[in-house]
Amino acid sequence: MPLVVKRSGRARKMSLRLDSGGGSVVVVLPDGVPEREALRFANSQTAWVESRLAVLPGPVPFAHGGEVPLLGVAHRITHEPQARRGVWAEDGVIHVSGPPESLPRRVADFLKGEARVVMAHHCRQLATLLGRKPGRISVRDTTSRWGSCSARGDLSFSWRLVMAPDWVGRYVAAHEVAHLAEMNHGPDFWALVEGLAGDCKAPRDWLKRHGPQLHRYGGSC
Repeated sequence: MPLVVKRSGRARKMSLRLDSGGGSVVVVLPDGVPEREALRFANSQTAWVESRLAVLPGPVPFAHGGEVPLLGVAHRITHEPQARRGVWAEDGVIHVSGPPESLPRRVADFLKGEARVVMAHHCRQLATLLGRKPGRISVRDTTSRWGSCSARGDLSFSWRLVMAPDWVGRYVAAHEVAHLAEMNHGPDFWALVEGLAGDCKAPRDWLKRHGPQLHRYGGSC
């Protein structure tokens, strides 16, 4: 499996985890610890990695009759081949028109579109509170991080955040918007995040506990 090394000024010791999709091993290194120690540490934890991989749940395809969360609320997928509205969500149901073979792609495209709208709304609103203007706002199917901010101020997010409760997506948006003012993870940065998002512990805990499950839906759609 690929090994991803991340530095953290807040870490006091090395730690290891699987990424959100279970596709790579992430080692967090405190400042001052050489990178060569990451491989040694990961190799010493092989049994733990194998045990975690063994209990990962299987994928959940986008299919007629299946369920997918939208902003934290379970929605049933219903294929309506004769409908003329494309794909839309209403009263806990995601309605999908068109031929059956296109249903998985159309559901994924619908969720990605919703993610763009939701995350762009959060970012622009929060950036206004901060007195900043974000660059391009996009969504991708990332597995190692939920959001990112480039040096130019472009913001990118995992489209799968649209399946999490709205307050979780808003926290991730606040985290990246705060980078428009503080391109680091120092005390001033975290003060900005808390000022924008309020409680940070609850959404972080939610992502830690439930985030990996979001990558089960739809495979790599």
